[in-house]
This record gives sequence, C-alpha cells and structure tokens, in this order.
Amino acid sequence: MKKFLDLISAEVASAFEACGYEASYGKTGISNRPDLCEYQCNGAMAAKKKYQKAPFVIANEVVEKLKANRNLAREQGTTPVFDSVEAVNPGFINLKVSGDYLAGYLKEMAADENLSVEKAAQPKTIIIDYGGANVAKPLHVGHLRSAIIGESIKRICRFAGHRVIGDVHLGDWGLQMGLIITEVRHRKPDLPYFDESFEGDYPQEAPFTISELEEIYPTASAKSKEDEVYREEALAATAKLQEGVRGYHALWQHILNVSIADLKKNYGNLNVEFDLWKKESDAQPYIPDMAEMMKKEGYAYEDQGALIVDVKEESDTKEVPPCIILKSDGAALYTTTDLATIIDRVKNYDPDEIIYVVDKRQEMHFTQVFRCARKTKLVKEEVDFKFLGFGTMNGKDGKPFKTREGGVMRLERLISEINEEMYKKIMENHEADPEEARRTAKLVGLSAIKYGDLSNQASKDYIFDVDKFTSFEGNTGPYILYTMVRIKSILAKYRVNTAAGQDAGLFAADSSEAKASADAKSKNTESELSGEILTPVGESEKALMLELTKFNSVIEQAEEELAPHKICSFIYDLSNALNRFYHETKILAHEDAIQQASWIALLTLTLRVLETGIDLLGFEAPERM
Repeated sequence: MKKFLDLISAEVASAFEACGYEASYGKTGISNRPDLCEYQCNGAMAAKKKYQKAPFVIANEVVEKLKANRNLAREQGTTPVFDSVEAVNPGFINLKVSGDYLAGYLKEMAADENLSVEKAAQPKTIIIDYGGANVAKPLHVGHLRSAIIGESIKRICRFAGHRVIGDVHLGDWGLQMGLIITEVRHRKPDLPYFDESFEGDYPQEAPFTISELEEIYPTASAKSKEDEVYREEALAATAKLQEGVRGYHALWQHILNVSIADLKKNYGNLNVEFDLWKKESDAQPYIPDMAEMMKKEGYAYEDQGALIVDVKEESDTKEVPPCIILKSDGAALYTTTDLATIIDRVKNYDPDEIIYVVDKRQEMHFTQVFRCARKTKLVKEEVDFKFLGFGTMNGKDGKPFKTREGGVMRLERLISEINEEMYKKIMENHEADPEEARRTAKLVGLSAIKYGDLSNQASKDYIFDVDKFTSFEGNTGPYILYTMVRIKSILAKYRVNTAAGQDAGLFAADSSEAKASADAKSKNTESELSGEILTPVGESEKALMLELTKFNSVIEQAEEELAPHKICSFIYDLSNALNRFYHETKILAHEDAIQQASWIALLTLTLRVLETGIDLLGFEAPERM
C-alpha cells in the first residue's frame, strides 16, 4: 500500500501542476498545529522566487483547484481526499482529510496481512552481528543493549522483506581459553585431558558446571596478573589448544557446550534468538591464507615485525591508525578475527549488507576493519558495512549501571529484580492468581527492560531508571501493554455480548420456520457486527485513525535508519490516541450496532498494529494485567 501522506501529497501536487506550477511544490507534511489543520503544504512559499508571485496568490490558486476537485468528486459519487482546504497568510495551505477517504484507507489496511507495509522490491541478504558474548563469562548489563537492539533490528529488517541472519559471534579463542584450561589443570590434574598418552574416549560430561566455570575464569585471570609462571603456563596452554592438542581441544569443547547452553537460556529470557552461534575460532582457519594474500598482493607490509595494512584516507579529519593483521610474534588480534569472519560470511552467506551492533566506543576499530576489508577486496564493492554504535546504559548517578554493592550487575539478576518489581505491582493492584501473576510479570518486566532501552536513540547514553521503566503510566513498556490489554478486554466483552444476543434470538424462535428466519438474521447480524471501519464521528476517533495511517511510514523509516526508537515513539502516540478515544466514547454501551461494530473493527486494527509493533521490539502482551 502507498503511504497515506504520499497519497495526500500526490493530490496536492496534482493541483499545483494543474495551476501551472511544478508538482514537486505539492509535497505535504503533518501539521505541527493540529488545532488548525491535520496536514500542511508550504510549497507556495518555495515557489515564490521561481514564479515571481506572492506565496498567498499561488496558495490561493492551488486551494481553489483542490476545492474544485473535492466538489467534482462529490458530484461523481466518489470519495474526495479533503474535507477542508484553506490558504493562510503568508502562503500556507492548511488541509483536513475527508473522513470517508480516511476510513477507506484503513479498510484497505485492515484487509492487508502486512498492515499496509510494502515488502522490499529487491530483498537483501543481511547479516547482523550482535550479542558479542564470551564463553565462560556470565552475561552482564553491558551485553544488554547489543542483544536488545540487534534483535529488534533483525525483526524490523525481516518484516521489511529481507533475508536476515543474526550471529552472536562468540568470543571463544585466545588467552582466556588457556587461562581456564590452566586453572582446571591446577585443580584437577588427574583428568585425562592432561595426559598426553591417553588414547581413549574423553568423558561426555564436562568436569565443571556453569557456576564453577564462571568462577574459574576470573580466578585464573587474577592469578596471571600476579604470577608470571602461571601466565606462561596459560600462554603455553593457549598454544597447545590452537595447535589442536587432542585433550585441550576436548576440554575446550566442554567449555563451549556448558557456556552456550547457559547463554541460550539467558538470551531466551530476553526473547533474543540467533540464527548462527558462530565463534571466533570458526574464523581461525582463514587467517593464514588471508595474511599471505595481503602480503602477496602488496596490501600489507611488515613494520617492526608486525604485518599491517594502511587504511588512512586523504579526507580523514582525524588520525586513523593502520590495521594490524599479525603482531610481531605472529599472533592474531580482534582485527584479524573480524576480517577472517568477513571472509567466512562472504563464502557461506554472500551478504549484501553486514550490520555490527556494538558499543560506539569501538567505532575506530570497525572503521579500520571496514576499510581494510574493502582495500584488500575481501568483499565485493557493493557490499554495505554498517556500524550501529550504541551508548552506555547508566544508573541514576549518570555512571555505568552497577549493583548496589558497586559491582557489574549480571543480566540474570537484573531481569529477576525487574520481574519481582512487576509481580509486586500486579499483586498490589488487584487480586490475582500468584502463578498467573508471575507469568504476567515476566512479560511486563521484559517490556519494561526492552522498551526502556529501545525508546532511546541507540547512539545515546541513557539512564536505566527502574521506577520509571516499570511504571504503568507515561512512555513505558507497561503502559503500552496496559493499553493493549484494555483493548483485549473490550473485544472479549463485545464477543460475549454479541454471542448472548444471538443466543437470545435463537431461543425465542419456536417454529422451524421462525428458527430458520432467526438463523438467517443471526448470520446477517453477525456479518454486520464483524464490522467495517466507518467514517469517524468524533475528533478523538479521527485522531486515532490518523495515527494508524502512519504505520507503514514509521516501519520504513525504522528499517532505513536502523532506528527502533521510531517504532517506540509511534506506538506510544498510538496508545495515547486509543486511550483518549476510549475515555470519550461509550463503545460497549452504544445502541447503534453498526456503529459499535465499526468501533470494534477500529480497535481490532489498533491492536494488530500494536501487537506488530511490540513484536518488532521483541516482547509480547499478556491477556490480562
């Protein structure tokens, strides 16, 4: 479906053209003075210089043409676009759309399974790199933004019609693995993994739990900073692992299995899913040939023993350091792994676009990686790299979010605390079954976390305010869900009332003939009551309908700009419009069944749009709250 604003602009553009002006001056926007009009065109002001006419003269000519078009439409029995058009000094064109035209657009929108959103004409294959977790380490609040933003971007791009592949890109290589293996060997030296003469099958069960593993790594890391001998052992263990020593590889596989199982559980609690669980280690086989190619083709050169590629450009306004491919000791860096990962992605998925959802402080790193990948021709010229750098999640003190004790908060703990807060609020508000209240609290708690994050522009730092985010009032996730539950409640009561009315009619019919007549009447009534959206009869109803027309435009912007906050802003405005309409309209008490059915159809469409919106943000609504 075409965007509603485009249809309005086309009507105004046609009038400009009919009056002898360029159609481009007919571009129309939403009015910032809704008390005066719904839409406004300022094209007459821009046309002043070219046509050497006063803007008001131009505007008045166009308005007269629009009025003539409206009158002609009425005479011909078709639906005019505008109810009122007016030229206002010094040359504005104020417009109010026709209620019939608006209702017609929403009927078409309701009949469209995609709710008016046109799918991409040329779908792209997009890989989104988000999550960025490390094995053997628990997820903490620092992982939250990448997971939440990346998941939403993935869903938005898919809804727009693209093939999207989400990759967690796990950190599972390097010294951290050697440290864990060394600490396990110190604690359990008799394990078969450390016996080089062992030739049997290694145990299928890991020699540690996730809790033990999460304690082992920080212990080993602390030891390596104080004990040089211990650090050398860890470096040697890392080398053995990377050389493919059988026992070390088996132990590493245990670390992966235990960690990934726990990560999947914790990401699952966030309603975040990855299509790929690729790891840094998956990129390692590509590194030797990549480094050799870069040397052979003259892209890379040695400097103080390190292999580097210059990536600075003449237009740079700040220093962009060279890209280090291999250190002087031959070791790879994150840069190396990221480049090798690009090779893997091109080989296996042939992406048109790769989006990295990472901390904005990594921007220089990815500038180097993207430039190096292009310069060394690891990707085709048309492949698009996008860096979506996010800001920091801070506490009320403006500093990175911490526990009350001052430590880094585990993600599991944050989710638990939010869920507990929502549970208390649900139980305080009304009597509820505790088990159902717990389930509801999880859904509402997730909305509080995700909406609280996504309603902010990704690149900006924001304050994670638990009290604000868990409120049922204001611009919050719980408020959006409360609005949706309100709609669900109205629809449920309407269904019950309708069914009761039909049953009463059937019981009143005595003869078979009367019953047949009642059946027919019931079917006709049911058809009427299923409803179609009619011309708005009140200001708040029209305001709600106008909000709904913005949906496809908002989705397009959110996809193009990788901006979930635009969806948040839209569904908040839509919820406000719905609640205003609800408070001003006696929907279920209205006596006109056809008008009532129209309002029910409008509420049904509003609910579908809100459900789609929150699904794109990565959460869902309960049936009751």
